Amino acid sequence: MALACSSWTLMVAKLFFFIILLVLLDAESTVTAAPSSTMDDSLPQHYGRKVLANGLGLTPPMGWNSWNHFSCNIEDKLIRETADAMVSSGLAALGYHYVNLDDCWAELNRDSQGNLVPKASAFPSGIKALADYVHEKGLKLGIYSDAGYQTCSRTMPGSLGYEEQDAKTFASWGIDYLKYDNCNNDGSSPKVRYPVMSKALLNSGRPIFFSLCEWGEEDPATWASAIGNSWRTTGDISDKWESMISRADENDKWASHAGPGGWNDPDMLEVGNGGMTTEEYRSHFSIWALAKAPLLIGCDVRSMSNETYEILSNKEVIAVNQDKLGVQGKKVRQDGDLEVWGGPVSDGRVAVVLWNRGSSKATVTAYWSDIGLQPTAVVDARDLWEHKTQASVKGQISADLESHACKMYVLTPQKHAGTQN
Repeated sequence: MALACSSWTLMVAKLFFFIILLVLLDAESTVTAAPSSTMDDSLPQHYGRKVLANGLGLTPPMGWNSWNHFSCNIEDKLIRETADAMVSSGLAALGYHYVNLDDCWAELNRDSQGNLVPKASAFPSGIKALADYVHEKGLKLGIYSDAGYQTCSRTMPGSLGYEEQDAKTFASWGIDYLKYDNCNNDGSSPKVRYPVMSKALLNSGRPIFFSLCEWGEEDPATWASAIGNSWRTTGDISDKWESMISRADENDKWASHAGPGGWNDPDMLEVGNGGMTTEEYRSHFSIWALAKAPLLIGCDVRSMSNETYEILSNKEVIAVNQDKLGVQGKKVRQDGDLEVWGGPVSDGRVAVVLWNRGSSKATVTAYWSDIGLQPTAVVDARDLWEHKTQASVKGQISADLESHACKMYVLTPQKHAGTQN
């Protein structure tokens, strides 16, 4: 009897131990199966920061936004035709996937249940039908709201106090991207208001890219990576040279804060809107690409010129923006109006922009010490606008540039070349 009791006790003990082990293993698997808030193992480890739990924005977003060209003059037909043009032009195939509504898409008042209502005169079929159309094209639909009581145009409600409801509405419509502005608010800090919408989006049941647009007022680069996928570092851009270069400079100081899952945003592209020269637009696109800024087209893609398309469709420049390393390039040398911008890209390469911001033709030079290459390195220099490669370049690279023009290169060190003279 004693032996039987002993065996029974041992069996119960083993069963208890087994149950405890299962509980522990289940707890561990629950932790690892939770929505990911850390970077994928394949991503660079030197960031050491968390990616937002929606898992979006591992490279900067690419697409189109209505505001820069159309302002409040948007309606269903325009958005459908834009989606068509994104596909037929080949821009969609290059990675421009978001088609984003900006301000003025909704009625001034919510309905009796407190829901946002699409403007009947502009979107008679509703936003869900529009999203379905865009999705059928293989694209994604973005929308706009505001962390205040009304949007910046004052023609539609903001989402302050309605964050959960609006996030669920956007998810039910099939929205993929939210630009969230900062007008007409209650005076509280964006650090208080923006996390509320971030949480609401994460709870909405749909992955929605979250673009913070508080204009860099409270240095969002220092706090927004846990809240959004991109954050404006500047005020609004306009289609002028001085506006563009000032946005580039303001954005540049936050370079170290960008990375996969969260990007500095110096505002949308003005390429093709007519206020700058082709050379200035090429510089605009080159610097935005190097700085890992969102590439959101702001012109009318239904009627863009060949020059505009040539800039926006440059696969080699786009590849720098979308590089898996995700390091924001920055200004590394300045001599008056002559500048060198650069940064590492994958596989040990370096992307470089030589930029003449002055009023007359000049020579701009990047020395290897400026851009993190060994002094003895020998590189193959790929000109991303001429689509030509110069082999075995040593020590420096120079270009004679017209006023406001740039050259953009990817430098690939030759194997074992670092020991050469």
